[in-house]
Amino acid sequence: MSALVVADRILTSGKYKSVLSLIKGFRNGAVYGAKIRLPHALVITFLFGQGPLVKKLRLILQATYTHSKNLASFVLTYKALLLLLRQVETSQKTYHSFIAAFIGGYVIWGKFNKINEQINLYLLSRILYGLAKLAVDKGYIIKPSGDVFPWFAALVWGTVLWLFEHHRAVLQTSLRSSMTYLYHDSNVWHSLRDFLLYNR
Repeated sequence: MSALVVADRILTSGKYKSVLSLIKGFRNGAVYGAKIRLPHALVITFLFGQGPLVKKLRLILQATYTHSKNLASFVLTYKALLLLLRQVETSQKTYHSFIAAFIGGYVIWGKFNKINEQINLYLLSRILYGLAKLAVDKGYIIKPSGDVFPWFAALVWGTVLWLFEHHRAVLQTSLRSSMTYLYHDSNVWHSLRDFLLYNR
C-alpha cells in the first residue's frame, strides 16, 4: 500500500479530524495571507517605494512573510483555543469564538507593526459596519426608510478630511501621505513638466 493511499485513508477517516483541521487552518492562513499581501505589497512598493530594486523586493517579501505568518499563526491559535474550550465546557458556547479570537488577537495581532496596524484598521471598519447592521436586525435601531449610504459616505469623508486639515498627526502615516499627495501637492507646480508629468 502506497504512502499516498495511507495518507488519504487517515485524512478521510475522521479519526484525527480535530488535529488535522489545525494543520489545514495553518496552511490556509499562510496561503491566504501570501495571496492577499503579495500583490498589494508589489503594487504599493513599486508605485510609492524608493530605493534600489533589491531593497524593494526585500520589503515585498518581508511584508508578505509577516502577513502570511501572522494569519497562519492566528488561525492555528484560534482553532486550537476553540477545541480546548469545547473540551473544558463539553459543548460549544457562543462566547468561545470571542474568547479564542481575543487571546489570539492580543498575542498575534497585538504586536505593533505596519501589517498588523493595517489589518486591524481594516477589520475595525468592517466590524462597525456589521454592528450597525446587527443593531438594525435585532431591532435596537429602527431600520431607515431611505438610503443611508450617501450619509455614511458623507460622514466618513467629511470626518477624515477635517482630521487631515486640522489634526493631521492623529491619522495613520500612509493615509497622511496619500492625502498630502492628493490635496496639497496638487497646489504646487513650477512648470508644465511638474504640472502634468511629475508631482514636484
